[in-house]
Amino acid sequence: MPSGLPMRTEITPGQTSDYLGFDLVMADNLPEPSVLLADRGYDADSIRQKMDARDVLTQIPMRKSRKMRIGVDHSPYSLRNLVERCFNKLKNARRVATRYDKTAESFLSFIDIASIRLWLRLLST
Repeated sequence: MPSGLPMRTEITPGQTSDYLGFDLVMADNLPEPSVLLADRGYDADSIRQKMDARDVLTQIPMRKSRKMRIGVDHSPYSLRNLVERCFNKLKNARRVATRYDKTAESFLSFIDIASIRLWLRLLST
């Protein structure tokens, strides 16, 4: 991810659908996004309506079961790969991948530490 961008992490129960955890992440007072890049798990009319109301461009591939077809501009959507690679690098920290921590607070703290470590590594190159 480019340096200087804010990041937010949240933990939801394991069986929680992606779009139900969406409000947790977007409720923070982070800078207003201009584009939302998300995977199919976030394809819900409520999310699209909330982002339209905030004048945010949504780039979410539609679920196969969607009746109303909605297209995606694949040029900006391809940038989502950066986020996926960031998750992959975070999971290189064994403690993140296996979730040894008992509490959500300590697990999120270690994700923050691992993220800072990645960011410092990026700055030093």
